[in-house]
Amino acid sequence: MQFNVRPYICGALGRIDTAMLGKLTAAGPKVRPALQTAEAALFSSTPLPPYQRADGSFAFAWGERRPKAADEWISIAETYETPGLIGDGRRVTLHTGALGLVDVYYVHHGDAVYFSSLIQPLLSLVPIEIDWSAWASILQVTFPLGEATPYTGVRRLPGSSALVFEHDRVATERRLPRWLRTEPYEAWISPGEIVELLHRVYDDYDGRKLLVPVSGGYDSRLLASVAKARGADVESWTTSPDDGTDTDIAFARSITRELGIPHRVITQDAADYPADAVEVARRLEYLTPHHAWYAPFAKEVHGAGRILVDGLAGGPLLKNFMVSGAALEARTQAERSAAVLASLSLGQPAQPFLSKAAAQWMEETVREQFAAATSMLHGHRAELSLSVLHTRTVRGIARSAVNLVGPEASFAAPFIHPEFFDAALSVGVARKDKGRFYREVLHAANPRVAALPSTNVIKQPLQRVPLRSTAGPARNYSHRMLETLVNRVPGLLSDELHEVVAGGPDALTRFNGWNDRFWVRGLVLFGLWLNDFENDLSDLATPF
Repeated sequence: MQFNVRPYICGALGRIDTAMLGKLTAAGPKVRPALQTAEAALFSSTPLPPYQRADGSFAFAWGERRPKAADEWISIAETYETPGLIGDGRRVTLHTGALGLVDVYYVHHGDAVYFSSLIQPLLSLVPIEIDWSAWASILQVTFPLGEATPYTGVRRLPGSSALVFEHDRVATERRLPRWLRTEPYEAWISPGEIVELLHRVYDDYDGRKLLVPVSGGYDSRLLASVAKARGADVESWTTSPDDGTDTDIAFARSITRELGIPHRVITQDAADYPADAVEVARRLEYLTPHHAWYAPFAKEVHGAGRILVDGLAGGPLLKNFMVSGAALEARTQAERSAAVLASLSLGQPAQPFLSKAAAQWMEETVREQFAAATSMLHGHRAELSLSVLHTRTVRGIARSAVNLVGPEASFAAPFIHPEFFDAALSVGVARKDKGRFYREVLHAANPRVAALPSTNVIKQPLQRVPLRSTAGPARNYSHRMLETLVNRVPGLLSDELHEVVAGGPDALTRFNGWNDRFWVRGLVLFGLWLNDFENDLSDLATPF
């Protein structure tokens, strides 16, 4: 990992133990001091000048967008979606972005907090102990919930949160982000106005070379249509999502041909899948089983010399993505939360993967975590979309742009620009139902492109292609990791899965369904983590 456009960061605030700080700075990538005071220290892998410094005050940020002037920390977080460190002579504040896209991890020790943009260096400061509740959510919904990481001693600072050192103590400060403080009520914004707003967002990228990865869906064709309409220097690349159909590639060719955008297909090799899966898992610090398919694409982006324009959050904001009919029809808060969690959770596999005790404990644990992670959204008119955005989008899906494309290359996420975000969120869920409003937006942007087939509508494959993730090399790798689970935590798995693993790698060919494949990927990720930390984990006693 090379920190080209976003630096690696670590530091401390509070009553700092210099020995602890020294261990932290030595445990990660090479860093240099950006700030050192009695109560705050900040180190960066690249020079990090403050965006404000005067009369004992300072302000640093390390996201994709640099603040233009000093402001209250929550305003900086909302406007620029960046973490940062701010001091005014009275208090020191370590804050996240409003959504928390760029990670801030931390550990408490004594009267200080030690923080890092990576988990691994912080493990030098605390015992390595498994957080079973984090793994429950990683397995069931494919990402951790709340502040959880795979380690009990390391926490993640959520979006719109800060750690503040004041009055000789460190305290947590949580704020409601802009869209929760003031609900964006329906203003009957038109599809054409949404497109105009997107054009204004693109002003920030004028004169820059852009790369829009077009797939067969709505988000990428909208971003590509607007970029082309503005006369931007834009290319498009597509790769296989390893879904067994490659419909995205066929549809992307039609879209880019219609727009007149140069198009390239990034190929993948089934023999490379195990290495890709391991590399992505370790780079994403074992937080999600997603994105192994994205590895070859991300590596090519690193050398492209272009800003990757990502459709992050487009689905939740514009078309009720992952909002089920049951959620829309729910009459109580409990029914609504249960319906959203059901949409986010993996479905039942073809046969039981987990033991009955493990499955029951996991279901109860994840339900409690999800309720805590989304409680501030309850009663909001956009609760359903925001529940997806604040959990799956931020903790799982965003990792491809934030942690695989970045920090080597820059990415832009136009849909989370404050002006566009608020306007899209104001559109009621009824108008967005079944993608109707989004199709109107696409038509306003480019009617001919809007009329082309989309994977958001067409579900039947144009053709069947072999899956990298179930080919021979992948089966061998997956089987080794599942054997680790059999040997280390046998009570996690069902008797049926024990029998499958005993049958060897080719026995995994029975798991062809969508849910089966994702359950396998999650368990394989857990097996890899157990292998990688085999010498550090002393206690694997399960809570079930």
